[in-house]
Amino acid sequence: MNRRPVTLIDVARAANVSIATVSRALSFPHKVSPETLGRIERTIEALGYVANGSARALASRRSRTIGALIPSLDNPSFATTVHALQRALGEAGYTVLLACHEFDPAAERRLARTLIERGVDGLVLLGTEHEPEVYALIERFRLPYVLTWALEEGGRHTCIGFDNRAAAARLTEHLLALGHRELAMISGMTANNERARERALGVREALRRSGVALDPGRFVEVPYTLQSGRDGLAQVIGQSPRPTAVICGNDLLAIGAIAECHARGLGVPEDVSVTGFDDMEIAAMLSPGLTTMHFPTQELGDLAAQQILRAIAGETVPARQELAVRLVVRGTTAPPRRGAES
Repeated sequence: MNRRPVTLIDVARAANVSIATVSRALSFPHKVSPETLGRIERTIEALGYVANGSARALASRRSRTIGALIPSLDNPSFATTVHALQRALGEAGYTVLLACHEFDPAAERRLARTLIERGVDGLVLLGTEHEPEVYALIERFRLPYVLTWALEEGGRHTCIGFDNRAAAARLTEHLLALGHRELAMISGMTANNERARERALGVREALRRSGVALDPGRFVEVPYTLQSGRDGLAQVIGQSPRPTAVICGNDLLAIGAIAECHARGLGVPEDVSVTGFDDMEIAAMLSPGLTTMHFPTQELGDLAAQQILRAIAGETVPARQELAVRLVVRGTTAPPRRGAES
């Protein structure tokens, strides 16, 4: 049985303050004492309060806005997906409200609440791992939503994405087929990021099947930046014997790793083969071109828009849509040169 929505009066009574104080805390928190503000915020969280005006907009489905929560716009692949999402929704008369949580689950929870209070008609989330409070809000307000960039097992949540583990295994198998046995991985940060974890698992499983070990010193986690790619390469390249191939968690890390190879006088792929993920536009422009996994990030944005619009219209949508990825072999990978690991 659905309970009635929590009101401002309920919050005020539970927090033992006036309605005016609750309203002030929501609109001008700096004008409320820290002790009172903290009590009101805890009460709002416990009761599951969402601002009334926006709740009415949510119920009427008249806001013509879609909320999109992503980790960061620093990743060009995320930006490509969001651009395609925004374009497709714009053509249908919707506006996208975009928020970035920087891989912080608590920040994502707060932003999800804010978007719902704004009265969005649906939510597009990146990844499959989200705090229970996020799903509770979605369920309570019967909000159409779709998870993107990854796939969830079990069919609990609607998702469109890629099999990151299988993609990573395919890339690793390419290097193994070339004859590499001394490999390293520069991974993205795996905390609060199932895509990075799945890629790391795919690499490890493919190596294990071939009887190749990934020594602890040859696996590093770094943020998804060019400089981190350089730093990661500096960490793994000093191992003995030296890795002949380095798998990077995305193209940005791979480009940074290649730059560090050049700075150290190492040829790519003569001394070290380097691979990426995502197939950013620049991957084909490098010399040599970057071997990577192509993810259809634009198609993902288009499909996510179609999915959320169909859900808003009350249509039945597929619970799980897997998009195909493909290995793109370019010039940064080659068989290991004899003695290259010395």
